[in-house]
Amino acid sequence: MTDFEKPARVRAASAKRQRLMRAAAEVVHRQGAERTTIADIARVADVPVGNVYYYFKTKDELVVAALCEHARQLELLTGRLDQLSDPRERLKGLIQTWMDQRDLAARYGCPTGTLAVELDKRDKDGLDVEAGRVIRLLLAWVERQFHELGQPEPDSLALTLVGAYQGMSLLTNALRDPSVMDREGARLLAWLDSMEAA
Repeated sequence: MTDFEKPARVRAASAKRQRLMRAAAEVVHRQGAERTTIADIARVADVPVGNVYYYFKTKDELVVAALCEHARQLELLTGRLDQLSDPRERLKGLIQTWMDQRDLAARYGCPTGTLAVELDKRDKDGLDVEAGRVIRLLLAWVERQFHELGQPEPDSLALTLVGAYQGMSLLTNALRDPSVMDREGARLLAWLDSMEAA
């Protein structure tokens, strides 16, 4: 059954759930999981607070929803990049996307990386594992690109690239300096250009 074949009530409920997931991702990124309340998310989603509980019973469920939204956004991005025929250009497109988000990184850091660090400090409730799942999706996609380029040890190269991104996001945020993202991004682009094609 396509979305158009579903009853209007079901489509509206699905749209409201999506709004809540997007709002959770946005608010948790800006405020962190601990400081975020269900009311904050409801306000950004423009949903009455009481209605939130129909979709998500606890704040932790909303944090999981935020992580699912980060994963969805990553899949949309990599899906667009996969339209490029050259894996080197795909990787360069990924880096350029990070550079384009320099102002957001300067204010709040990497959406998934900062949340993963915060969740790791909590009692073991499994949310840290969920955050790690999103980062693993990114690592797997980057590794595939290096593999297609014929590079030796594509898994190590993926760790290097994603680790560089996390580092430059952290420094951009800590220093409140978007130019860090530009400088380090340019260095990563040059690194990719320096790789010999296999």
